[in-house]
Amino acid sequence: MKPFKIFALGAVALLGTLLTVSAKDLVILHTNDTHSLIEPGADGMGGVLQRKAIIDSVRAAEKNVVLVDAGDVVQGTLYFKYFKGDVEYPLMNMMDYDVRILGNHEFDNGLDELAKYYKDAKGARLSANYDFSNTPAKGIFEPYTIKKIDGKKIGFIGINIDPASLISKQNYEGLVYRDAIEEANKTAALLKKKGCDLVVAVTHIGYVKENEKPTDIELAEASKDIDIIIGGHSHTLLMPGDESKPHLFPNSDGRPVLVVQTGKSGRYLGYIKVDLDKLKSETPADYDYQLIPVTDRFPESAFDKRIVSFLEPYKARVDSVNNRVIARSAYDLSNRERTGGYPNWIADFASWYGHVVTDSLRSAGVDIAPVDFAIMNVGGIRASMPKGDVTEGQILSTFPFANHMVITRVKGSDIKDALSVAARKGGEGVSKEVRVVSDADGKLREVYIDMEPLDPEREYNVMTIDYVAQGNDDLTGFGRGELLWSDPQEMSAQVMRYVNLLTEMGLPIAPDLAARFVTAVQIP
Repeated sequence: MKPFKIFALGAVALLGTLLTVSAKDLVILHTNDTHSLIEPGADGMGGVLQRKAIIDSVRAAEKNVVLVDAGDVVQGTLYFKYFKGDVEYPLMNMMDYDVRILGNHEFDNGLDELAKYYKDAKGARLSANYDFSNTPAKGIFEPYTIKKIDGKKIGFIGINIDPASLISKQNYEGLVYRDAIEEANKTAALLKKKGCDLVVAVTHIGYVKENEKPTDIELAEASKDIDIIIGGHSHTLLMPGDESKPHLFPNSDGRPVLVVQTGKSGRYLGYIKVDLDKLKSETPADYDYQLIPVTDRFPESAFDKRIVSFLEPYKARVDSVNNRVIARSAYDLSNRERTGGYPNWIADFASWYGHVVTDSLRSAGVDIAPVDFAIMNVGGIRASMPKGDVTEGQILSTFPFANHMVITRVKGSDIKDALSVAARKGGEGVSKEVRVVSDADGKLREVYIDMEPLDPEREYNVMTIDYVAQGNDDLTGFGRGELLWSDPQEMSAQVMRYVNLLTEMGLPIAPDLAARFVTAVQIP
């Protein structure tokens, strides 16, 4: 594979000189899971201004450039929490994306909001396996698009994830999901019949196997007519040369399929170069696939002035919240942990709040038993918390979803079913009353509540969020519970209350760091 040296450059002019212009090359630039990261992250990577500068440079150097996004443009920072898409979607139009598909988070504010923003989206809006006929998004999406480039036909397909137990049901009501692999293969075969020389599946199903839903790897291996899969959802950084995460897989005929993904938060821009003259003789293994780091190497003079001006009023409000210190953290807390640290902290908050609520309800004459324990999904923790000062913006960005705290009564056997799934994944946030013991393979052995084995016949009062209580994140057992109480305020408001209370008492954010999902001890 030919080396791509864009990442070593410091200016747009230099970038243009090192990229060789070829009228017979196709360059596909791609992103996925940018998650409202409008400005560079704490590591200095990402940001729409830097991304646009790179895109502009490649477009200036190459004749045939197609810009593709594989979903989850929104959700993850204050830009979405405060402005609901008024920032991200116009920015995608300003960057002139040619092909776009949906991620699961595009549904976070429901189908009415999704349709409102996507009806004005530039470029092809694709989904081959979502039927929107009975939804507000009817007529907005097409299964595929064909682009004619230098005498060649390039087909793009949109493939989306099964929304069951991932997206809240009320947010996709009326949508019909069709099997991802079946629809991808059917549409790819159609594109070949239409004379497409190259077929690209743009997907939001994930590279990593987490449940029974298909992945990009399985799609590649089951395919026949797909040449490239540009993926998203699992936040996997598929770096060329990293043998631990391969990007070439044999299809059903043994021909290689190129599978790519850029991680998350717009820290990298994917780059695929295809020699159009050699399409029949080359295979995807011969394509030039690279990842371009999105860093601060470009001067401000290279930034798109329209975007700079557009962002100013939004950035002012976000900065005012991000700069307001409200607490201190005693530890570096990672949102990548599935048990311990941050998951413990948010679950212990939920347990504390559950006791506050049930005490208040009983004082008001409501017959309700205390909360037995709390569970919070780790997927709801969207950012890490560095040791030291904690700002209001950090808390709101870490818990950005419009979830509500609930108390639900759940049978022990259903709890065991849900925690079996959680154990296989490596954990979820459970409160201090809980220990989940599994074997070395992740198979559940026992659950303890207050040092007592979980009783499968007993009903437990559980504090959680409505998303989990509906059985989402594959925790379907909790979906069989009986809702007892729901908070009218969003969860983030109660988390802020909890953090402020800690600060008033002079206490830092200092969770129990010990794992609560543990492997059974083997005694010789």
